[in-house]
Amino acid sequence: MKSLELKIPPLLVVAIVAGLMWLTAHYTQVFNQFYVGQRAAAIFLLVLGVLLPLLGVIGFRRAQTTVDPRAPNKSTKLVTTGIYQRTRNPMYLGFFFLLMAWGVFLESVFSFWGLALYVAYMHRFQILPEERMLTETFGETYKSYCRRTGRWW
Repeated sequence: MKSLELKIPPLLVVAIVAGLMWLTAHYTQVFNQFYVGQRAAAIFLLVLGVLLPLLGVIGFRRAQTTVDPRAPNKSTKLVTTGIYQRTRNPMYLGFFFLLMAWGVFLESVFSFWGLALYVAYMHRFQILPEERMLTETFGETYKSYCRRTGRWW
């Protein structure tokens, strides 16, 4: 399973999970329901899903370090300011909100299983390997950052 670590770009993971969520909604259509406030909730989640990754990328660009999630060993600086004071993974958290917005838009409570799949995959094959490499690169500075800043929120 180690062969999957840092191999699949997170946006591709999001696309695959979104497709699986759509299939679930399609095949459980009889249970789908619209509710009051659904569009507002989907828009709110969509805004979070776009804003958090954007703030993350801006933080990396300002620090002039790599944004490529498949090569955390190329990081030249540890970014701990801006959105990174609140979460160590604003891009992945934002993608979670995008998928949540998609599930709300699909009107399918059954499609939300995709959120668990996304979190499990990202945790095992993206976040843990990144954390290992960042610990090797930045040592105690990174460990200290991890102690004061949550992985997801």
